[in-house]
Amino acid sequence: MAERTLRGARLGGQSFEDERGIEFAARQQIGYRCPQGHAFEITMSIEADVPAVWECPRCGAEALSTSGIEREVKVEKPARTHWDMLLERRSEKELEDILKERLELLRGGEIGPAHLHRANAKKRRASA
Repeated sequence: MAERTLRGARLGGQSFEDERGIEFAARQQIGYRCPQGHAFEITMSIEADVPAVWECPRCGAEALSTSGIEREVKVEKPARTHWDMLLERRSEKELEDILKERLELLRGGEIGPAHLHRANAKKRRASA
């Protein structure tokens, strides 16, 4: 087993290949400036989509591109409320009828929390 081990090599530590004959991808330097005045450059591939905003390595604030790249404004859908979803399925007239029906059942003691039924039952007994 000792014959097969590599002496002096660390696991994943370094590559034994040299850089001769390797063509690196074309690169570009993109400049950014944060609100604190920190200016820095990021190296990116020419083929990369360059972001308009990058986190400042010094203070962590959002730094804007100095090459005039604008942020994309995303159109946001308005939030759908429960009421909007109800109106997709029923008309307001239908909802008013359902509400009226349910309130009658609740007041009559047929539905709802048990403690409300007990209170109504005591009142009914007292009046009878």
